[in-house]
Amino acid sequence: MASVSVYDMKGKEVGTMELSDEVFAAEVNEHLVHMAVVKYLADNRQGTQKAKGRREVSGGGRKPWRQKGTGHARQGSIRAAQWKGGGMIFAPVPRDYSFKMNRKEKRAALKGALTSRLQDGKLIVIDELKLDEIKTSAMAQFMKDLKLEKAMIVTADHDTNVVISARNIPELSTTQVGKLSVYDILNGGTLVLTRDTAEKIGEVYA
Repeated sequence: MASVSVYDMKGKEVGTMELSDEVFAAEVNEHLVHMAVVKYLADNRQGTQKAKGRREVSGGGRKPWRQKGTGHARQGSIRAAQWKGGGMIFAPVPRDYSFKMNRKEKRAALKGALTSRLQDGKLIVIDELKLDEIKTSAMAQFMKDLKLEKAMIVTADHDTNVVISARNIPELSTTQVGKLSVYDILNGGTLVLTRDTAEKIGEVYA
């Protein structure tokens, strides 16, 4: 099992912890990790772009001039694409960009992302993260003590004091074990876990 140092909220090392090899020493399949990130971004696309095609533009119900004998090129409608105010050819329409990943693929991608964070030295385990009150300055001091420039705190359960204290710090984000995504793991900076969180991740995703 991978052994990592455990720190307190002041950044002082207070012990070590063994992490689950199934989750934190898994194979890093770059293809699956990439696919999971693309899926996350695709799922968040609104897909609401819309332009009018030829049949949707108002007007142009009659032929602008007769077919032959005018010297002009033949035209069927003033709302054809080549006319000003005409419809667009192959106009974009609302669509769903999401696609499916199998459950095993999702889990393998998540394990690979967590493993890569540990291998890159972007994962920190702390003994506990407890705030007596909602205070942004306390969370800012916590980041300073642990020398974190950008980080994402993963909590085992919803912690109102931690979440609200962190939300006004642009470089800091929070999430829960059950809401982890590959995109958040890779984009969130250093991953900050408590002992309880690390154990729960090992149980949930093993």
